[in-house]
Amino acid sequence: MSALFTAAQLERLLDNGSRQDAVRGTQDELDLLPVVKLFTPDGAATWLLTELDADLDTAFGLCDLGMGFPELGSVSLDELRSVCGRLGLPVERDRYFEATKPLSAYAEEADRVGSIRS
Repeated sequence: MSALFTAAQLERLLDNGSRQDAVRGTQDELDLLPVVKLFTPDGAATWLLTELDADLDTAFGLCDLGMGFPELGSVSLDELRSVCGRLGLPVERDRYFEATKPLSAYAEEADRVGSIRS
């Protein structure tokens, strides 16, 4: 599908998206562990993604464009594939990232320090 994810990560992202859809808008919304960390190797942007919609384009997670205002929200994978850093390098997956806490904990820390720390 995409070099942004492994097959296992894609499966987890889709499963998380399906599980979240089932409870969206209720007090039972899930606070999921990030599945994948994406970043610009020649820039300051980072994304911690927890889920992917069935459209295979709309992902949800913590997004940090490197301007000091990380936020939770949706992002288009098509758009991510077109992002390049200062030297023209595309977005990459952090092959060594392992989530140690739920997305809300990363978001609270990012809000406090102004960027994603992972």
